[in-house]
Amino acid sequence: MSGIQFDRIALIGIGLIGSSIAHDLKRLGLAKEVVVSTRSAETLKRAEELQLGDRYTPSSAEAVKDADLVIVSVPVGASESVAKDIAAHLKPGAIVTDVGSTKASVIAQMQPHMPSNVHFIPGHPLAGTEKSGPDAGFPGLFKGRWCIFTPVPGTDQAAIKRLRDFWETLGSRVDEMDPEHHDKVLAIVSHLPHLIAYNIVGTADDLETVTESEVIKYSASGFRDFTRLAASDPTMWRDVCLHNRDAILEMLARFSEDLASLQRAIRWGEGDKIFDLFTRTRAIRRSIVEAGQDVDAPDFGRHALDTKE
Repeated sequence: MSGIQFDRIALIGIGLIGSSIAHDLKRLGLAKEVVVSTRSAETLKRAEELQLGDRYTPSSAEAVKDADLVIVSVPVGASESVAKDIAAHLKPGAIVTDVGSTKASVIAQMQPHMPSNVHFIPGHPLAGTEKSGPDAGFPGLFKGRWCIFTPVPGTDQAAIKRLRDFWETLGSRVDEMDPEHHDKVLAIVSHLPHLIAYNIVGTADDLETVTESEVIKYSASGFRDFTRLAASDPTMWRDVCLHNRDAILEMLARFSEDLASLQRAIRWGEGDKIFDLFTRTRAIRRSIVEAGQDVDAPDFGRHALDTKE
């Protein structure tokens, strides 16, 4: 047990990230009371069945009353709606943070509604799976993963330290950067790979000369790993596209240029160019393993499924 850090924590949204936080709060004993809120009656009922909190309410305004820490875990397009709902009910001195993967947009949506007597600290834990909903969460999701803060100018340093200590207790490594830089970094390391995956899986689905049964049957040859990304929550990723538009379009343009270059090299049989690219990219994989962001195991770090006789 780690010990209480906040008397009352409100979780607004209880999908993969929110429910994983809830599991860690219970496991580490970080709050005297955890209040869970989501607009969906069905999701709220499931959160209660999973015992993810101590109190449950469909009203985010009700949930944040007297909360010392408010964590907003909703698709980024819903950020302003939540901010408007909770603004008048926040406790003076409360810390309000989020987990959205686009920061400039979240700040633009939420900051205008935040009272001057609360500490609004935008955040983004770089952790997740392709699963969604309250059943998707599990303890330890954030262990060894980065959580990026993008504080607005003038943010109270003591509040930042308190939030940093919280995420570090969950096992995260915390970094800070400005929102625009965060959005550009995430456009290349997360948003673009997801868009490419959605597109490749969509292309396969549209292909008439290869049957769907063949696509599924032979998927272990590479396609399978794209389908994992392409299984991610459609609402969340639609909002990411709309709310990090400029950075994503810039990275898509760069990717398109590089893809055209590779296309030319293949067409003209330029083996040296192709080999050099593949050698360079292999080194990136090694660096990711060395940085502890994946394990150097076959099959992309996954164990083969046990087969029963």
